[in-house]
Amino acid sequence: MSDKDQVIRWGIMGPGGISDSFTNDLGHVPGAVVTAVAGRNAEKTKAFAEKHGIPRTYGSAAELAADPEVDIVYVGTVHPVHKDNMLDAIAGGKHVLCEKPLTMDADEAREVMEAAAAKGVFVMEAMWTRFLPTIVQVRKWLDEGVIGEVKLLKAEFGFDLGWNPEHRLLDKQLGGGTLLDVGIYPISFASFVFGDKPERIHSVAKIGETGVDEQFSLLFDYGNGKAASLHGSIQLNLDTGAWIYGTKGKIYLPGFLWSNRVELHIPDQEPVIVTDDRKFHGYVHEAQECMTAIREGRTVSPVMPIQESVDIMATLDAVRAQWGLEY
Repeated sequence: MSDKDQVIRWGIMGPGGISDSFTNDLGHVPGAVVTAVAGRNAEKTKAFAEKHGIPRTYGSAAELAADPEVDIVYVGTVHPVHKDNMLDAIAGGKHVLCEKPLTMDADEAREVMEAAAAKGVFVMEAMWTRFLPTIVQVRKWLDEGVIGEVKLLKAEFGFDLGWNPEHRLLDKQLGGGTLLDVGIYPISFASFVFGDKPERIHSVAKIGETGVDEQFSLLFDYGNGKAASLHGSIQLNLDTGAWIYGTKGKIYLPGFLWSNRVELHIPDQEPVIVTDDRKFHGYVHEAQECMTAIREGRTVSPVMPIQESVDIMATLDAVRAQWGLEY
């Protein structure tokens, strides 16, 4: 068997909804095998294993990390335990793919990055958007200067959760609110487009009665007339689109975070439209990135490097500081 055909054995940490979707998508990835799942709720973990045909179940990340038949751990747990789950996996010598946000703050993210570097294992934030074919096309257009110098990004993501104070997204103890869960998408997309941290941040937010941010608007100033206008909400149905404006044209992405369509608009030319008719959610591409890195002996993804995830967490920290929001 050649390295490119090497079977990669996955362990799933957290038998929740996002892990269910991710595990379903792994069935579309050649060479991916799920060998174990771990969760605090034994009954739920067993049901998850039975549904997906997973042979072994565990009650903690540390037990999962001790399994010699697991190469990489996918962390799909709630935000506040991401760091500890990753550190347990890393200590066990496992590679890691962790759902966004990577951690609760930049200090935690740096701790994970340093632990992974010391252990020599691969770790990546599961920002699936980066790896979708339409976004890969956007990267190509931007790198080739097709729309000239990018000057403005407008991106938003929001939905109306309704009012349920017991819901995870309204629970401050679980890292709820708009910024970490919803805002991570437009903010990470701004990092993708501009390739840097903003020089200045202007923001407004609505802090609700449970103490979490229910809505925000951000203006990122990158200097030299470059800016990003970003919006998020868990109480408003927003457009969920993104516009990238350059000096020679513009790019439009409806539903940018799960993008299956992108439009290139250049003055006096017919629009170029690229679509992705995938038959799965889209987690396949980030899984393939991890598996390729492991097979090639790399510990960092050039598309979603861990240092960029740390920088994005630092930006989130700066935004929260303006609101006086602490977890």
